[in-house]
Amino acid sequence: MTGFNRAEYRPIEILMVEDNPGDIRLTVEALKEGKVRNRMQTVSDGEEALAFLRRQGPYAEAPRPDLVLLDLNLPKKTGQEVLAEIKEDPDLRRIPVVILTASEAEADIIKTYNLHANCYITKPVDLERFIEVVKSIEDFWLTVVMLPPK
Repeated sequence: MTGFNRAEYRPIEILMVEDNPGDIRLTVEALKEGKVRNRMQTVSDGEEALAFLRRQGPYAEAPRPDLVLLDLNLPKKTGQEVLAEIKEDPDLRRIPVVILTASEAEADIIKTYNLHANCYITKPVDLERFIEVVKSIEDFWLTVVMLPPK
């Protein structure tokens, strides 16, 4: 029996919440090389992320993400504050949130899991390793996991 392959039907919508343009560029490049069709939108701070997810203001026509890649160190609202609001909102809480951050602090890891993050990944400093990590996120979240329906 073969599994349902979402990639054959529509692109996977990804929202990346990241304020570092270099990390955004690397992630886009790594996902371009991947096997799953995807469309990635980016926002650079916590307030923008919530406006995008709630389709407010300039994001009224924004696609609903299938997956959120969330940095913790963001301007305006931290990643933890954004995560808490996502998981408290009945309309958003089923969207998987992958924490992709430079922090290796045990307190950050514990707090984000307590806020119901779906996983916590530390960004490697090495360029090649960073690309490998992004590809592994794609392999797992976009090909193995069944994402919730819209």
